Amino acid sequence: MVEAAIAGESRFSMDTCEAEREGASFAVDTVRLMQQRFPQAEFFYFIGEDNVPALHTWREIDELKKLASFVVLARGDLEPIEGFPVIRRNIDISSTDIRNRIARGLSVRYLLPDAVCAILARHQLYLND
Repeated sequence: MVEAAIAGESRFSMDTCEAEREGASFAVDTVRLMQQRFPQAEFFYFIGEDNVPALHTWREIDELKKLASFVVLARGDLEPIEGFPVIRRNIDISSTDIRNRIARGLSVRYLLPDAVCAILARHQLYLND
């Protein structure tokens, strides 16, 4: 779905390292791998505001904070958290909302790229969630 969503956009690329990794995949491992591949790059880790309260439970979170700068994507009137920069967008939709809409038989048109909607429909994803 990511590949379909970014098709035709030359500024984006997709990496499948997490899908190819055996066992559990942890953010810290992915960032380490990306640093090996791109040693001169500066890394930013975008996280939804709903994930911030559990951030302390992430594997090697203190190390991950050293390897990448966290940026919080806020949907509401979130106060700054733990000194993380916050990007606010007036978009009141989440992946959970999208999955729930599909499960209830509601449209997700205009919420996702058409190519992603087609994949969801073709494979009947999230219908039984």
